[in-house]
Amino acid sequence: MDPRIREHAQTIVDHSTDIEAGDNVVVHMPSEAEDLAVALHELIGDRGANPVFLTNSDRAERAFLRAREDEFDTPAHKLALYEEMDVYIVARSGGNVSEKADVAPETNAAFRRAEQEILHERLSKTWCLTQFPTTGHAQLAGMSTEAYQNFVWDAVTLDWDAQKEFQQQMVDLMNDADEVRIQSGEETDITMSLAGNETINDYGEANLPGGEVFTAPVRDEVDGDVYFDLPLYRYGREIEGARLTFEDGKVVSHSAERNEELLTSILDTDEGSRYLGELGIGMNRAIDQFTYNMLFDEKMGDTVHMAVGSAYAECVGEENEVNESAEHVDMIVDMAENSTIELDGEVVQRNGTFVFEEDFE
Repeated sequence: MDPRIREHAQTIVDHSTDIEAGDNVVVHMPSEAEDLAVALHELIGDRGANPVFLTNSDRAERAFLRAREDEFDTPAHKLALYEEMDVYIVARSGGNVSEKADVAPETNAAFRRAEQEILHERLSKTWCLTQFPTTGHAQLAGMSTEAYQNFVWDAVTLDWDAQKEFQQQMVDLMNDADEVRIQSGEETDITMSLAGNETINDYGEANLPGGEVFTAPVRDEVDGDVYFDLPLYRYGREIEGARLTFEDGKVVSHSAERNEELLTSILDTDEGSRYLGELGIGMNRAIDQFTYNMLFDEKMGDTVHMAVGSAYAECVGEENEVNESAEHVDMIVDMAENSTIELDGEVVQRNGTFVFEEDFE
């Protein structure tokens, strides 16, 4: 076994989840990530915790979705498992990243709605989402298998204490602000209220790798236009050139240069899917290549991302409404050129450089 796999597992158990004796742990990953699952089970055993191993398959899920097609039930036995667990560890992997590309968008939306209660239960526990490098994701990223393995494991084993300290500077600025304005190029100019909400420092716990700070905007106080100039991969298909216009928090018009019908189906999932659930600022400069994998891409330095759909409840203050949705879809704006982030009218990032960095101008 590659020693970096054991190091990856160690980071998950010690840093990301802090597994203790007696914890009920669900390890959920495809067969391609079996080595990581084995390494995790060794460490979980050492700590006296109790693992359940679930193998997921995009091929199997595709077969189910295409056979069912219509409304889905929330499976009580699956929900019961997550109600009894303490820690959830899931890895993205798999051979064919487009396996579910021919599942109808409305079927995906119906399935997501049925799984919403299960998702809420999972997110209420300690959890970690990570990546195991496979040839399918390497191909999607346009990298050799070896280069992609190096990319993933270098990102996973970052000095997370140093990254936390760097990012906390932006957290403090955002937590002191009531309003943020993001401008980029000629098409993105959006303002949103942060009043009463909290910004979170993501340094490799729930997401591994981490490398962002994120919050939830006040649900009904988002206005303006956004052009997402970096593409995203969703349900095995690529959405390019997405444009959203917000009024009083809600998406009132949208378009995309590629797969607009998929974007429409996402926004039509439920009432909450037309509202913004997250604003994130990418701050991990060790992730320096776009890979069509949001777990990495949203953390890149010189980017911001916004997610339509559900908000993370821990970001939302008691006086504000938590946006709820079966969807949470991140989309990215490149902030490297002709871009600014303002907090209460003061520029805190210009062309990807933060005000607390030496070369800020």
